[in-house]
Amino acid sequence: MEGQIIELEKKYWHGVENNDYETVKNLTLFPCIVAGKNGIQSISEADFKNMFDSGQTNKIKVLNIYDVKEELIAENAAVIGYRLDFEIVDHSPKEPIKCVCTSTWIKENSKWTCVMHTETELEKN
Repeated sequence: MEGQIIELEKKYWHGVENNDYETVKNLTLFPCIVAGKNGIQSISEADFKNMFDSGQTNKIKVLNIYDVKEELIAENAAVIGYRLDFEIVDHSPKEPIKCVCTSTWIKENSKWTCVMHTETELEKN
């Protein structure tokens, strides 16, 4: 198990970076709870697909994932927390965004999927 969940998180972020909806969808159990600076949402697969297709999600580039803490809390459940540095990809230079993320993953039929994710942007120092 050690390192398995962070590899799934990296695969998820790589899917987001590459606008690969199928990868992201296959790693998510819907409805998925998401919490961040815009509040808490329960997102259905249809809503997620609409957000993904409409460009409501910014194009990002992941710069670094580190300070990873992951725990298997049951045979079929795991939690993870980590720091994430990324940048919004557009035509204007910006400082990287630094945040902390947590996710809850469950395993059904030998497949891990994310059921809850949080992102908290860290204050700039």
